[in-house]
Formats: sequence, structure tokens, C-alpha cells
Amino acid sequence: MKKTRLIGIGLIIAILSGVIGFKVHRSFQADTNQTNTNVTISRSGTDIIGRLRPEFSLPDMNGAMHNVTEWDGKVVAINFWATWCPPCRDEIPEFIKLQEKFADQGLQFIGIALQQARDVREFATTLGINYPILVGEEEVIDVATQYGNYFGALPYTVIINRESHIAFIKPGPLQAADAERVITSLL
Repeated sequence: MKKTRLIGIGLIIAILSGVIGFKVHRSFQADTNQTNTNVTISRSGTDIIGRLRPEFSLPDMNGAMHNVTEWDGKVVAINFWATWCPPCRDEIPEFIKLQEKFADQGLQFIGIALQQARDVREFATTLGINYPILVGEEEVIDVATQYGNYFGALPYTVIINRESHIAFIKPGPLQAADAERVITSLL
């Protein structure tokens, strides 16, 4: 009897995992659309495109709280990531270059790590990340969901225009050329 129950529970977990995996895969494979500003967006989470960005506060690696309103009036690129995520680690050096290249024109990258500060600090220092890194666990998941990341994708990037409206979202890795094209269209 116990063996049958365990097999049944295992089967239910396998089916649920398959369904969730399929939905996540489809969200990454979705075709792209064009907005009227010629900015390419993915279908996943597009219901937030054009909306005022949700307000949030998260701590940085030193524990100081930051509110997203600190960067109002700038083009803000928010990148949700983690040190254990290979695609996240791969795109960060390109974001460092873009921050350096466009900071004087009003670009502000913000990295939001789905980890505690102690797990991120050395990584950020080694890479020379030149933009704010905010950290957390459950609260980061809540913020990511507010920004359209309904499937928990990492990396996940949101670009906000100077008027604080969401202009672009990208679940999964964001190529440097695509990021630069979106950013320059908003500067």
C-alpha cells in the first residue's frame, strides 16, 4: 500500500514538473513582437509593457535599502540574476560595458541578485560590477513577479524609459547588441 502511494505521488510530481517545464520552455521560445517604438519584446509578461514600473525597495550588498524611485528620470535596466546561473554570469560583463558607455547619457543598470549579500559580494568585486547590486530571496521573487517574470526565469531583464514606464522585457539571456539597440532607442 505504501509503495503504491509513493509511486502515485512520484507520478504526480513528474507530471507537474513536465507541465511546468513545458510552459517555461514555450515562454522562452515565443516569437517576438514589435511595439510602436520599434523595440522588440518577448511575449512572456508583455501585459506589463507600457505600464508604470512597480515601486519596490531592496537592500544592497551592505544592507542599505534602495527604492527604485532613486533612479527616476533615467533609462533603467533591471537585471534579475544569480551567481549560480551560467547565462547570468555570461551577460554581466556586457552590462558592465553598456553601463560605462551610456552612464553619462542617463543609463542606470541595477542588478537584482536572487541571493544573499554574502553569496554575491566576492563575485561582484571580482567582475568589477559598476552598477548597484540589490539582493534578497523571497522579496526578489516578489519584485520579479511584479515586473512580469511569472515563470521565475533567470536571467530576466526589464528596461524602463525615462518616464518610468516599462518599455522592454526579456526572459533569458539578453544579447549585448539587442540591449544596446533598446537602450539607445530610449536615451
